[in-house]
Amino acid sequence: MKTYIATTVRILKPVISGILQIAVIVFAIYWLLQSGADAMNYRWQWYRIPQYLWFFEDGEWFPAELLEGLLVTLKISAVSLIFTLIIGLVTALLRLSDSIIGRGIARSYIELIRNTPLLVQIYLLYFVFGPVLGLERFTTAVLALSLFQGAYTAEIFRAGLTSLSRGQFEASQSLGLSNTDSYRFVILPQVIRRILPPLTNETVSLVKNSSIVSVMAIFDLTTEGRNIVADTAMPFEVWFTVAAIYLCITLVLSGFAAWLGHKLNAPSQ
Repeated sequence: MKTYIATTVRILKPVISGILQIAVIVFAIYWLLQSGADAMNYRWQWYRIPQYLWFFEDGEWFPAELLEGLLVTLKISAVSLIFTLIIGLVTALLRLSDSIIGRGIARSYIELIRNTPLLVQIYLLYFVFGPVLGLERFTTAVLALSLFQGAYTAEIFRAGLTSLSRGQFEASQSLGLSNTDSYRFVILPQVIRRILPPLTNETVSLVKNSSIVSVMAIFDLTTEGRNIVADTAMPFEVWFTVAAIYLCITLVLSGFAAWLGHKLNAPSQ
């Protein structure tokens, strides 16, 4: 009986400690916000926020401005992520190729993108190259995000490829696999396992950076939040809600990546 009690206490002690720590942090944040609001004579209007998330009409629920903006953000992020991975992988392969021209192009692209601000790149694509190429705002946003994140993702892929031993490539060739099949069935599955954590960070950064496309008048989550603030004069409630939505997205992505990493690293039965 004493052993059971001791085991229970040992298990519950860190749980209770964690709950108390979270409670202290939440109380501190609440006190800080309330003190700031009292100092500015600001009255919280949280009760008005749900109407900008969803509304009920004719017996059905419909997404309101913030959720509609969230759908646009998710669409831009998803499409950009696909092209980011493609650009990153192709650039990494060029960096490791035997072609001097290919290595030069890849290095120039990476250095150019990584040493210029994303906002400047968006302006150049939207106001200069976009009209010349006939690009729509959504396409321009996807292109800007893909090129920006692709430069960082390329270095992640390159690090993953160079971390593999030369024997993996030689074993693929000894099996008679073509270069495409070697990368598809042997090389890339191992690389993905190794680079999954930094890839998750890039995905999270992509979602957060998608808020910058609001400068192109795309009605994403950030733009909708700014419009609501202009109409209602509720900056604190709206921006805290927008931040919470972004936080939920990134936490879900991080949780999914952790689960996927566990599955990939789990020994096969």
